[in-house]
Amino acid sequence: MSRQIVLDTETTGLSAESGDRIIEIGCVELLNRKLTGNNLHFYVNPERDSHEDALRVHGLTTEFLRDKPKFAEVAEEILRYLEGAEIIIHNAAFDIGFLDKELERLGKPVFTSFVSEVTDTLAMAKQLYPGKRNSLDALCDRLGVDNSGRTLHGALLDAELLADVYINLTRGQEALLIDLGDVGEQGAEGERIDLSVFDLPVLTANAQELTAHADVLAQIDKASGGKLVWQADHAAAA
Repeated sequence: MSRQIVLDTETTGLSAESGDRIIEIGCVELLNRKLTGNNLHFYVNPERDSHEDALRVHGLTTEFLRDKPKFAEVAEEILRYLEGAEIIIHNAAFDIGFLDKELERLGKPVFTSFVSEVTDTLAMAKQLYPGKRNSLDALCDRLGVDNSGRTLHGALLDAELLADVYINLTRGQEALLIDLGDVGEQGAEGERIDLSVFDLPVLTANAQELTAHADVLAQIDKASGGKLVWQADHAAAA
């Protein structure tokens, strides 16, 4: 069973190295690409004020956060929840930098030592949409995810939106997956099909389709500044 956790944080500012702290963490669980409702959410007392620019983004005041638990008080519960899962984050380096700093204060190993892997949806989006805006709001608009309730940034709301964005970004992969969940519940066995007995026709592209394909590749290459891997491989082969 594939367990994924979509994670987002809010912080007092932009620099964990300069002493900024996590003030909110939101996590949304996916099992086999389906939302389970088993989410995790904490407001955290950062023991310091937020920068004015950050406060305008998240709206979480020092007064609101004063009676909330400190990160040290919730760290074990967070790590138990995340343990062994694939973690999905938008701009992962930012959140992991803050999580690593919080764990360092507690004498614990780095964040990635507790999870199976980290997937950065910002990196995914840049590959899929080179040269375009790939913020969470931009991806919501592009992929038809309703973000009308997002007047301020909030870790749990943003994690929920990112879960929808991730599912849409990877929608094409569903065609490559066989869901055997229902079969397993009924106790039936999957039937193997020998595809070698079928005579499958090969449909080749016509001249017009090849021209259109080349045009699209040229546009992608231009948008990426000539950094496409296929272009380098083709040149090397030639």
